[in-house]
Parts: sequence; C-alpha cells; structure tokens
Amino acid sequence: MSEVRALTFDIFGTTVDWRMGVAAEAGRLGALNGVHADWEQLADGWRALYIPSMDLVRRGELPWTNFDRLHRMSLDQVLRDVGAEGFDGAAREELTRSWERLPAWPDAAPGLTRLSRRFTVATLSNGNRSQQTALIRFADLPFQRVLSAEDFRHYKPDREVYRGAASALGLEPGQVMMVAAHKADLRAAQAAGMRAAFVERPLEKGLGGGADLLPDPDADVQATDFMDLAGKLAC
Repeated sequence: MSEVRALTFDIFGTTVDWRMGVAAEAGRLGALNGVHADWEQLADGWRALYIPSMDLVRRGELPWTNFDRLHRMSLDQVLRDVGAEGFDGAAREELTRSWERLPAWPDAAPGLTRLSRRFTVATLSNGNRSQQTALIRFADLPFQRVLSAEDFRHYKPDREVYRGAASALGLEPGQVMMVAAHKADLRAAQAAGMRAAFVERPLEKGLGGGADLLPDPDADVQATDFMDLAGKLAC
C-alpha cells in the first residue's frame, strides 16, 4: 500500500461517540428546560432517521439539504416519539447543534497525530462543513483537511463523494484510503477506487446495539482503533 498518500475518515461513530455525546447534550438541555426523557433512546431514534432523511435528497425527493437541516427536520418526530416535546424552537435549534459537541473516542487524537506523520489526514463525512469545523475544534482533533459531502452536493455512499474527495486532495482514488467503522461506507469507497481500512467501534450503538464488528475480510486493513491502525500502517 505504498501508493496510499492520504487517509479520509468517517466522523460519526468512527472518530467520535455520537450516541453518548448526543445523549449527554440532550440531558443537559433537558435539565435547563425542565424536559425529561430517555436521552439515549432519543440519540438512537435520531440516528435511525439519519439515512432515511439523506435518502430523500439522494433520490431527488428533496433539494440539496445539509446535514444540520436534515437533523433539525427529523428532530420533531424524535421528540414526539420519546415524549420530550417541551423544548421550544430555540432549544430545538440548540439541540440540533449537539452534533457539534461530541466526544472523540480516546484513541482518536493520538492515533491521528501518529498517522499524520506519514499521511495527509482528512475528514470525509456527511456532516456539513461548518458542523465539522465546530466539532473538530470541540473535540481537539488534528485533522489537516476538512472534506464534506456538502462540497460535492451528494451524500455517502454516492460515488461522487469518494471520487470528489480524491480530486480535492489532488490524488487518484487508489492513493486514498477511507477509514470507517461502517462496512457499507468502505464497500462504497472501494467501488469508487479507494482503499479501505476498517476500524471496529463495538460500542458505537451501545451494548448489543448492532455495530459492525471485526473481521472485515474485504478491507485492505483491519484495526481495533486508530492507534492499532497507525501501527499497521507503519506510523
């Protein structure tokens, strides 16, 4: 894999813990607004609407709509489902911004630092650019480039995102390795010509939540976390 010059990273679930981060922010805002609910259930329900809402854009049933607005559109349904409708409009906007305040997995920052010694390390997320920038700052993640589905007006797993990312980096797809905890993301990246590294995040969806697990025999590299990935890529 000596031809690989850049690594592009999925963010939600792979690099940061969206589930516990959203639950914590919802709990904080709930306490401020006198609203009570099962906040982990809210996080799970909100995430469950993520792919269906993106698919509306991918199928052309919605015009291009960024990540933040898709999450805001689905939030009202989630709040009804968990019995937490006491948030006013301003609080709901603030809750939508909880996706900018998510904790990184403990190995993420040190692993990225090691990997950046040999490779360009970039995001490649469905999150919009402003959301990613705020999240990277909050979580203190040493990414060198920020690439977003918003840049290409397509959502992963559309081929245009992966090919566009390689072009934005000034590289051929085969010179870029997608790093993700989601096998479907990696298969789409490989179909677009990229290399693939699977990093297991068994607690992404909570205990027994159905996260993708090792092994991933179709990946070029398999790792237990970013530090393990750095070792396997000789960083």
